[in-house]
Amino acid sequence: MTAHVVGAESGVASRESAPVARTTAGAVRGFHDGSVNVWRSIPYAAEPSGPRRFARPEQPVPWGGERDCTEFGEIAPQTMGTMVPVDSGLRMGEDCLWVNVWAPGSPAVTEEPRPVMVWLHGGAYCLGTAAQGIYDGRKLVETGGVVVVGVNYRLGALGFLDLSALGPDFVPNLGLHDQIAALEWVRDNIAAFGGDPGNVTVFGESSGAGCVTSLLTAPASAGLFHRAIAQSPPATTVFGPERAAGVARRFLELIDLPLIRAQELLECPIERIVDAAGILLDEVPMQSPGRLAAAPVVDGDLLPTYPADRFQQGRSHRVPLMIGTNRDEASLFRLFRSPIMPVTPDAVNAMLNAVAADHPEMPPERIAEITSAYPDLSTTRGALAMSTDAAFRMPSHWVADAHSRHTRTWMYRFDQATPMLKAARVGAGHATELPYVFGNFGTLNHDPTFWLGGRKTAMEVSGRVMRRWLAFAEHGVPAALDGSKHWPPYREATRTTLLIDDTDRVVDDPDHNLYTAWGDQVVGFS
Repeated sequence: MTAHVVGAESGVASRESAPVARTTAGAVRGFHDGSVNVWRSIPYAAEPSGPRRFARPEQPVPWGGERDCTEFGEIAPQTMGTMVPVDSGLRMGEDCLWVNVWAPGSPAVTEEPRPVMVWLHGGAYCLGTAAQGIYDGRKLVETGGVVVVGVNYRLGALGFLDLSALGPDFVPNLGLHDQIAALEWVRDNIAAFGGDPGNVTVFGESSGAGCVTSLLTAPASAGLFHRAIAQSPPATTVFGPERAAGVARRFLELIDLPLIRAQELLECPIERIVDAAGILLDEVPMQSPGRLAAAPVVDGDLLPTYPADRFQQGRSHRVPLMIGTNRDEASLFRLFRSPIMPVTPDAVNAMLNAVAADHPEMPPERIAEITSAYPDLSTTRGALAMSTDAAFRMPSHWVADAHSRHTRTWMYRFDQATPMLKAARVGAGHATELPYVFGNFGTLNHDPTFWLGGRKTAMEVSGRVMRRWLAFAEHGVPAALDGSKHWPPYREATRTTLLIDDTDRVVDDPDHNLYTAWGDQVVGFS
């Protein structure tokens, strides 16, 4: 990303009206969007290229004058796909370690610092960017007076492919290291934007939520956030070093480098890395349904052991947690024919066999007990249900059970779907809660969401969701304070869950049959 710095002799009128904040690296100039001040692509770390390509993030290079932060910078290199729509005007590049900030405009001098919400986007650890329109934080700021920070971080081969088996130049979990660096930037700088560094909520969806559950167990992130929201987290999709080493060797094969020349990856053209990673990211889930090529890995450092185990041991950070899933998670993967999740009976059976092989200590009847909960497993519908529960629903419940033993926890299930999404058999599919959380409908080209109506209801549901998320960020309790249904904390004995729909309902243990089948022992890949 090129630094756009404005000296004292030019653009006086625009600089006088534009919001300026002073960070530890220099002053940044944003713009007004209605009553909200916006800054785009503020660096929180130096460009991780060349010898720093596979290294931990370093402090950004300071600048003089005011840096122009009105345009998006480079997004993390990735293989574009239909699952995560990204504006074609955005450019990829390695100078991608930056944050966007949305803050209330013209705060009074005496005003208290505002709660901060730090967003980690999803995309299977290999796709997406904080520059996507759906993640625009303006409406959250307008509704709740918070400061919203969107984090851009390394993805795929550069962020979540553990290449440490190839030599000392390669550090695992770089995407998580980037996120921790961004949270440190928030701690050190957010007061300049009107935010309270002592009240930070980290929230994310899908792999972004998987990062949240990983950070909840990472010693290095302790104290950097004070509440957490995990929307559809694949909390058990974390891999061991042995498996990661095998994937790293396959990556070298695809990029046509022998192990002895692995260091050449530091200077390899980024397009070549992206192309090889794109093949690998498709190949792994096709050959081994349910697995991803890129994901957090147990490295003995940032992640001392599997996050699910840390939760079970009572070693997650003592911060209030909201966690939940969508009723029909897997439907979107079927719609896009994505290999990321197994959505056919054969693929689901292959996944179950692989899980059993990963856990030789598990009694054979355990798999039989699990499959007994899905009498229609030989149909697409049954396969979708199994896939949803294995990837998202049961991992979320295992996390909630363990975390609630020591810290306040709330569980939700998002059931809301517009008539069009129901007709398309998507229902409350994966990621369909995002426009409700951000209040941003219509960010997709030719968005079909309201083709059969339902806008008024969706806006009402979105209002309730936003107010609950905002109340949680401000007070640590998701009380909408607008007459909405009271949402009691989750307890292992009752498993009280808020079902979010046209009308919210509170239900004890809505997934009781699943618990009976799956049990409380975590089942996942290693």
